[in-house]
Parts: sequence; structure tokens; C-alpha cells
Amino acid sequence: MSSRAMLIFTAISGFVFVMLGAFGAHVLSRSLGPGEMAWLKTGLEYQGFHTLAILGLAAAMRSRANIWFYWSSALLALGTVLFSGSLYCLALSHLKLWVYVTPVGGFCFLIGWVLMLIGALRLKKRAERHE
Repeated sequence: MSSRAMLIFTAISGFVFVMLGAFGAHVLSRSLGPGEMAWLKTGLEYQGFHTLAILGLAAAMRSRANIWFYWSSALLALGTVLFSGSLYCLALSHLKLWVYVTPVGGFCFLIGWVLMLIGALRLKKRAERHE
């Protein structure tokens, strides 16, 4: 995922985050039960956090390409779609098949964070680059 694609994803994800959050608070809260609202809230929390993480990776990639950050952002984006998306679908549809998608998204998140760690550990310190 290029830094441009990462920024496009964060813009779309941020828009959906705000829109769905407002729609949930003002419209869906009248028709969904506490369990469904909890799924919605959890999906929004994870989407918000991971959208910001991808934004940070995009900023880091603008100054220096890093294959680990590239794959980290791809896995975090996929995790956002699968994890948060499945929770939204579960809250709105009650189709239980979505409970099998959520952990796949969570696994993508975990791998994305590990890849980010590897990428960060492989960055050279500024002092070493100037020698």
C-alpha cells in the first residue's frame, strides 16, 4: 500500500467512522438493543484507533519507504474492514456467520502491529545515518 493509498484509506475510513458514529448515536440507538450497540461501539473504537495508526504509517512512509510499514498498513486496513465491518454487520443483520469473520480481522490487526514493530526496529537511528 503506497503512502497515497494509505492516505486515501484513512480519509475514507475516517469519514465512515464519523458518519457511522453519528448515525449510531442519533438513529440506530433507538432501534438497536444494548448488545448490538456494544458491537457497534467496539467496531468504531477499533476502526478509529487503526485508522490513526495507518495515518501515522503513511506519514512515516512519506519520508522513507519501508516494506514493513507497507505490509503493516495493508494488514491494519484489512483488519479494519474485517473486524469492524463484521461487527457492524452483526449488529445490523443478526447473521451469526459474521462471528467467524471478526477473529480473522483481529488476527490481521495483530500481524499488522508486529510488522510495524519489525519495521520500527529495522529503522536506523539518525546518528548512525549521519556517520
